[in-house]
Amino acid sequence: MDLLEILNKVNGVLWGTPSLVLLCGTGLLLTILLKGLQFRKLLYAFKLAFTKEGNSSSSDEGDVSNFKALMTALAGTIGNGNIAGVATAITIGGPGAIFWMWVVGLIGMATKYAEALLAMKYRVKNANGEYSSGPMYYVEKGLGKKFKWLAVAFALFGAFAALGIGNSVQSNTIANVMESSFHVSTIVTAIILVILAGLITFGGIQRISTVAGFFVPVMAFLYIGGSLIILGVNYDQILPSFKLIFFYAFNPVAATGGFVGIVVAEAIRNGVSRGIFSNEAGLGTAALIAGNAKTDHPVKQALVAMTGTFIVTIIVCTMTGLVLVITGFWDSSGGLISGVAHNAGLEGGALTQAAFASVLGKVGEYIVAFSVIFFGFSTIIGWYVYGEKCFEYLVGVKGIMAYRAVYILATGIGAVANLATVWAFADMANALMMIPNLIALILLSKVVVSETNDYFENHYKMANSQKKVS
Repeated sequence: MDLLEILNKVNGVLWGTPSLVLLCGTGLLLTILLKGLQFRKLLYAFKLAFTKEGNSSSSDEGDVSNFKALMTALAGTIGNGNIAGVATAITIGGPGAIFWMWVVGLIGMATKYAEALLAMKYRVKNANGEYSSGPMYYVEKGLGKKFKWLAVAFALFGAFAALGIGNSVQSNTIANVMESSFHVSTIVTAIILVILAGLITFGGIQRISTVAGFFVPVMAFLYIGGSLIILGVNYDQILPSFKLIFFYAFNPVAATGGFVGIVVAEAIRNGVSRGIFSNEAGLGTAALIAGNAKTDHPVKQALVAMTGTFIVTIIVCTMTGLVLVITGFWDSSGGLISGVAHNAGLEGGALTQAAFASVLGKVGEYIVAFSVIFFGFSTIIGWYVYGEKCFEYLVGVKGIMAYRAVYILATGIGAVANLATVWAFADMANALMMIPNLIALILLSKVVVSETNDYFENHYKMANSQKKVS
């Protein structure tokens, strides 16, 4: 048995039913304890994220604004999982997988909220005068020294995962798209990526957040815009698509022609697992950037952070899912548009690209190609912040420059390497990040509830009464 086979077996256990139950159970527990806060305060959270109401004052402590912190987190979260991952979920689990993706996204908002809140509460200043936060800090400071081994485990696997799933895998995907769509050699792409990654990451959190603040809205507009055009052209099929999604969430997909039937369990498993990969709720990554935000109360940044899960899962992933269902590229027997059938042999990002091209022609193909490039590169710079924070916890700020150099080198190597083993290592590291983080969230859930109550019973009411007076 070779290394890849061993890793795949380990991942089968780590990403098995117990882990998924732990993940969803944590989100459900937090949803109950917070009395459905992610639903009750969603509009307020968006107001904090995108209007002047959420602006930080010069007296607020932190490194970047709420908006820039959210954009940096989205840069790491909105990635090719939203394009290729959703396509894989639907082709294996059927349209019903989208419903279960929504479920894990909605309860995951409570998880993301808790991560960001604890990140703000337990953040520390490093030797460079910048804030550092993450599960390793709220494990150590919130649970005590006896749990430090959990903190070290999270940081170790987080630093490694950043080099793999957040970097090498992304640069490899970009290089493949550049070669297939634009005939640019992988070596040229590797050189370009190394230069760009170096220019941005060596500017630190300020430059990374500034680039993300511009980059993320542009790339989201491109992809969502293309999706909306397809949905607009086929507006009469939107309602039938939703009917299919809800029907197959609870009913098996029958085998027809060359299409293999799908049981409901597959829809649930694929929807949940791909939903986790797309929004990262529970992995602890949101906590690694949230602590850099300027705010006067942890709850404010926590509310802003949870909007990221809504944007990624409920908006971006839904766009991909609806396009695939409407165009029929999830099913060999054809979709809702008459005469359009699934292209045999296509999977992942190539399947999404074919679905876009079936309606928009070459333009649709290029929209997905550029989206893969932009999403992939934004993930590289977003995950750099995650990796740096984890590595800093392990060795201190003196080690940051060394990690930065390794990270940039991994960007170039990833573009030209065969990454099957790296994918498997990264999947393992993600699971091993998730487990200590979820344990901490459960054990610190009372702190999350206490801070939430303090904000809404005191600060929130006071701010509203001052508005009325003015």
